[in-house]
This record gives sequence, structure tokens and C-alpha cells, in this order.
Amino acid sequence: MILFACAVYCTGESSFEVKTEADSNDITEHAHDDKPRPYLCTLCDKHFTRKDLLKRHKEIHNADKLYSCTHCEKRFAAQHNLKEHMNVHSSKYKCTECGKCLSSKGHLTVHRRSHSGEKPFECTVCSKQCSTSGNLVVHSRIHSGEKPFECTVCSKRFSTSGNLVIHSRIHSGEKPFKCEECGKAFAESGHRTTHMRVHTGDKPYMCSQCDTSFSHFSSLQSHKRHVHSNRRPYDCRFCGKMFKSSEVLKRHIYTHTGAKPYSCRHCSDCFRQPGHLKRHLLKSHNEGTWFTCHICQKKFSQCAHLKIHMLRHEGVKPYVCDECSKSFFTASNMKRHQLKHSDYKQFCCGSCGEYFKSKYYVVKHFNRCSVKLGYVSIFARQD
Repeated sequence: MILFACAVYCTGESSFEVKTEADSNDITEHAHDDKPRPYLCTLCDKHFTRKDLLKRHKEIHNADKLYSCTHCEKRFAAQHNLKEHMNVHSSKYKCTECGKCLSSKGHLTVHRRSHSGEKPFECTVCSKQCSTSGNLVVHSRIHSGEKPFECTVCSKRFSTSGNLVIHSRIHSGEKPFKCEECGKAFAESGHRTTHMRVHTGDKPYMCSQCDTSFSHFSSLQSHKRHVHSNRRPYDCRFCGKMFKSSEVLKRHIYTHTGAKPYSCRHCSDCFRQPGHLKRHLLKSHNEGTWFTCHICQKKFSQCAHLKIHMLRHEGVKPYVCDECSKSFFTASNMKRHQLKHSDYKQFCCGSCGEYFKSKYYVVKHFNRCSVKLGYVSIFARQD
């Protein structure tokens, strides 16, 4: 079957409709890119060619969803939305590959491309291929720099209407996506989806090296960087110790400078790390919430510390050394142990540049080295 595609460009928006060979005579009806669009939706600034289309569009902004699906109880603001949704429960537009039901022939055609990998729309600038004409229109704005959607409050511009709608909620304070479990509201549906994992315990991002799972992709990336990577691009200018992140290095430097940037708002005490301040607030001022072990009633100021503690009750040591199969409760203990099997030296003498496996040896060496070179030992003030 020959497929004809028509991309309708509407003030930066695009819609895609698939027509079969039998309908090819009607394709000229869709060539209305130059038609004026005098009808403006005051809620989202979208333009329309006809008044009836504007009226139908405004129904999506209706907060009262009056039309319920008898199959899944999903509710809709407009009857035609419900009618379109009902196709999902029929086999009229069903994917033969995965069995998923789609609401229209066009949606089914686009969905099938996720199985076939077909991307018939190609960018004339960089040759990137897209599965829909709408995606191609949005992609082309990367090259043109076009941002047709402007915020009426701060004049910031966006390449898609969806990004503008999300941005506008900063000004309006609107948070239409509400958690059904705790009632917390969000400006973006993706943020609500991520939040729901707090209630469901879902952790879809699994580490391929140790099978540890995470609820956020960023947490998985951080885990790989801190646990499985030996790359330490940040070194301490005082003792030469190297770190995987600038934030950890910054906290480490406080041990040399004596700086205590985290101050208590109730008293004059100051601390080097935020965790120390949190523990102080709990112990001295009864501010915050303790994390209590339900087995031995031991209390912790941080949830991560309680999780490690629970592993000891359960006898679980999830971190296993690749060399000798010895297991550990924490990743830091495993990394410290693995130094015995490797020649990796993470401590560097700040005077001569020689590397050492442990802090003990680099401190001992530096004290001798600095005397030879006429330097005052930076470790003297720690003793």
C-alpha cells in the first residue's frame, strides 16, 4: 500500500495524518499552510483557522472531565476525546507486533515505526532522520534558531508550544499533575511520574555492573561514577589526594583549612559538612526526623546510614571484590580493599609529585620531602 503523508504546519505546531492510496484525491484539502488563523485561544495562545475548531480546542482546558470511559473509567473534558479514546479498547487499530491498541490509523502507522525503525523524514541540513513530520519540523529549528512561541510575561521564547506551556506555569503557579497518593502537585507530568516511585518503590534504572537499582537516572550515573569508575580528575592542593567530583574535593579541603561553613541557626556552633549540622540539629535542638532501625531502635540522622545499618542485620554484603570475591557492606570499604590488589595510587605528594597508595605513606613522605625542599609541612597543624 502506498502511503501519502501530509504535514500541517500551524504556527509552529505540526500534525501528521496518514492517507492511503484510495484517499489520495483528498490530499489537496490539506494544503492550507498559508491560510490565516485569526482565532486565538487566550489560554495557550494557539491559533486556528475556524471558530468551531477553537471552540473544540478550548474543551481540553476544561477542568471538569465529564465524559467517562466505561472500560477503564478514564475521564475526558470533551465527548470527541472519549470517542477517540474508545478505539484503544477495540481491535480496530491494533499493532500486530506488540498487541498495543491505538486510537487512530495515523497513530498506528507512527507506532509501527518503533518496531521497524523506519524514519522517512530526513533533515536537509544534517541528514538526521525522524519518524514523523512533526518531529522533523521541531528538529529543523535547531538549525534555523527559530523560536516561534513567546512567553507573554517575560518574553522568553521557545521552539515548541509544549515547552512554552510548561514554562508559563512558573508565572501562574499552576501545578496540574497531582499525586493520587499524597496530594503533592507538579508542573510537569514527568516530575509526577518520578515522584510516584517514592510510593511504589519502583527502581527502573539498574546498574549493569552490580545490579543495584535506582529510581532516578541521575542517581544511576552518580553511582557508576563514584563506585565503578577509578577516574579521579580532582586533586587536593594540600595533600594530593584525588577525588571523583569537585563537590567531594571541596568538602575535603575544609579538613585542611579548618573552615566550617555550615552554621546552626539556633546557636553559635559551626560544622564542616551538612550532615554534621543535620545531626547537631537533631541531637541538640530536636529539629528534624530521626531514621530509626525497627530491629534494634538505633537512630540515624541520614536515611543512607540506616540502609547500610540494615544490611548488617540482614547479613547482606552487596559489594564483592572482583579479585578475591570478598564482600563488603559499603562501596567505600570495597574500594579501600581493592587497593591491595592493584597498583593504583590515589595520593600524590604536593612537593615532588610521587604517588602513594595510602594517605599514611604520603603524609610520612611529604613531611620528609618538604623538609628537604625547605617547605613547612602542611600536615603539622593537623597533629
